[in-house]
Amino acid sequence: MVYYFTSNVVSPSAFIYVGKDKVENEDLIKYGLEEDVWFHADKLSSAHIYLRMNEGETWETIPQDVLTDCAQLTKANSIEGYISNGRVGNKKDNVTVIYTPWSNLKKDGSMAVGQVSFKDNKKVKRIIVTQRENPIVNRLNKTKVEKFPDLGMEKEERLKSLRKKDQASKLERKKEEAKIAQERKEKKWQKEHAYDELFTGEDPEEANNQYQDGNDSDDFM
Repeated sequence: MVYYFTSNVVSPSAFIYVGKDKVENEDLIKYGLEEDVWFHADKLSSAHIYLRMNEGETWETIPQDVLTDCAQLTKANSIEGYISNGRVGNKKDNVTVIYTPWSNLKKDGSMAVGQVSFKDNKKVKRIIVTQRENPIVNRLNKTKVEKFPDLGMEKEERLKSLRKKDQASKLERKKEEAKIAQERKEKKWQKEHAYDELFTGEDPEEANNQYQDGNDSDDFM
């Protein structure tokens, strides 16, 4: 099962999703997309939160309000808490949330289920969440939807769509390049033949007789 959330602090809305448990986390790690950004509580057990970026965004230019939503949702889904007056209180304060592009996640057979590392630690950023913000978490929870997706099929369909879009873009570029080449060819021809009409605009015989008065006889006397 995968939980989906909608962050309406930006337009168009941002979509966040999370696996129910470590089994789903394995599938999310395996079938993530290039536009996904992974969030997790640093050095704590927590859900794997994913943000699917909108077209044109990069993981380094995510709007601050969306980052806050993701960080709060990550903290709210961390396991560690503390006991206050014999009752479980809010989650641990001053939690560090780390995030990185999905493509930077590293997974090998020696790691436990749901465990990941990074290909490049320089591509890992951190957010300090001082405390749980209930209005934010409650707003996101109201958008929560539970689904049982075929993540492998979803990724394949997504990649097919991207390939088709890329092919269409390449075809459009080729058409534009052909159009430009034809325009250049026509301009070159026009430049090379710019004076042709000066020499082909009248009959040669007429040009030779332009100073004669119509009498074919020689009259030099």
